Amino acid sequence: MTELTIKIAGEAGQGMQTIGSALCRVFKKMGLYIFANQDYMSRVRGGNNFFQLRISDKPIYCPLQKSDIVIALDKKSVGLHQTDIAGNGIMVLDKAEFGIVKESKVFFNVPFHELANKTGGNDIYINTVCCGVIAGLMGLGFEYLEGVVKEAFSGKEEEAIRKNLLAAKSGYDFTKDNFKEDRFKINTVGARETLLMNGNEAIALAAIKAGCKFYSGYPMTPSTSIMDTLAHFAARFNIVVEQAEDEIAAINMIIGASFAGARSMAATSGGGFALMVEGISLAGMTETPIVVVDAQRPAPATGFPTRTEQADLDFLISAGHGEFARVIYSPGTIEEAFYLTIKAFNIAEKYQIPVLIMTDQHLADSLMNITPLDPHKIKAQRFIISRADAKKISGYKRYQLTASGVSPRAIPSWINDVIYADSDEHNEEGHITEDAQMRVNMVEKRFHKKIAGLTQEIEKPVAFNLEKAETVLVGFGSTYGVLKEACERLSNKKFGFVHLPQVWPFPTAELSLLLDGKSNILTVENNAGGQLAKLLMREAGIKVKSSILRYDGRPFNLDYLIGRIKELES
Repeated sequence: MTELTIKIAGEAGQGMQTIGSALCRVFKKMGLYIFANQDYMSRVRGGNNFFQLRISDKPIYCPLQKSDIVIALDKKSVGLHQTDIAGNGIMVLDKAEFGIVKESKVFFNVPFHELANKTGGNDIYINTVCCGVIAGLMGLGFEYLEGVVKEAFSGKEEEAIRKNLLAAKSGYDFTKDNFKEDRFKINTVGARETLLMNGNEAIALAAIKAGCKFYSGYPMTPSTSIMDTLAHFAARFNIVVEQAEDEIAAINMIIGASFAGARSMAATSGGGFALMVEGISLAGMTETPIVVVDAQRPAPATGFPTRTEQADLDFLISAGHGEFARVIYSPGTIEEAFYLTIKAFNIAEKYQIPVLIMTDQHLADSLMNITPLDPHKIKAQRFIISRADAKKISGYKRYQLTASGVSPRAIPSWINDVIYADSDEHNEEGHITEDAQMRVNMVEKRFHKKIAGLTQEIEKPVAFNLEKAETVLVGFGSTYGVLKEACERLSNKKFGFVHLPQVWPFPTAELSLLLDGKSNILTVENNAGGQLAKLLMREAGIKVKSSILRYDGRPFNLDYLIGRIKELES
């Protein structure tokens, strides 16, 4: 077997993520490609969550609807996920514990609770038993799992490691003795150097690489792990990480830190970003570079706190009262999340503007193993007057009118002159003014001139199979993976796609060239209003034939998208 999908389902607190993370490390050691995503509720206990892991000997980029192996850790999962078992798949469950007497050809009964208590002494070892069962079903050598267990519990006492190894071996041996088929056997590919990470980790690591020295935020799913990752490395890289009392405080803090010369970032979700909007305008008026991440989730209000959506596109483009330049990146892969975050810091400082990174829960939380990132592909660049040159300046004008709209930027503590800054309209020195012509000059500086420069630095759309394509799919953000695999899977090769890693300034010229002569254009979006389709028409005059929309809080999976495409094409 060259590909397999495993789903571990149960109540919150039963350790699906623990099992899934351990398996990811096992398969990474085997040289397999991984795509893992989570579906979890916002409640602390109860409900039904799952961790789904897809593995293959070839690169994969998105989830599937059906699973080959479903592990049911509670009785509710049996009914909820039985319809999502693939044609030749099985459901692994503890029938005695759940009081299930009915027979089913898809059931593989494993006494999880009995094995856990026999080897470890209580139910907390069920997770490790489960890992052993999956390794046994797949015909893996136990040494792969043994290494991961030892690694995972390396900080624990020897007794804890011993019990977990016994628990894993009990699940492994039980499966070997009772499941004699090899339909789930997958071959080892061989060691391959890869990195296992999710989108949020990529953004946080990129911020460190870009020289971020101040982060402020208020915890809000699904952005919180960006703050967690930065906090983990804060001492090592001399970063100040501040958990603010709310999002208004967070954005004002990063504006202040940036004004003082520190590269600064905040991350939140749509509800938190709504509170930051006045601060976005303040950064626009004071021409202070900041980077803000909006990890989208379903709204309005609290919505689905732990689900995914792409409904903030229109909001981010127009966020902040008045007209001023901003850039919005919409990474679709972990690699793009990393490289575009570094670029975001560079562009924010070069043009002295707010730069927004629009991601979502699906990209934020999904795990993949990727080719090691190239630290030299994009370098952190500073666009400030050096300390030595600043000391020589006399008669400094913070908002000096220039052909590019970008004024020379001095750091307050480095310059002898006083620096004036104001949220009201101001003249070149920074003093408040109500002069009509100066107002025109400043609006053109902050808006028209900077936009003209930014359009020369647009992150170009990614295109696939456009030359032969009769139908073109267009998407942004986390839909990249499912667009790519759908076009590769559709056998007639008449499908291509365009993915937008940047949505503002809109890549009008690039899209017009790519989509010239294409009439059968479909947008694929995780929102209800077809926001990208409307943007294509408004900014580029490109008419979309139809939009494939999903707004139930779940990401597009490959089966779902291909099914919808076939419906529209029939």
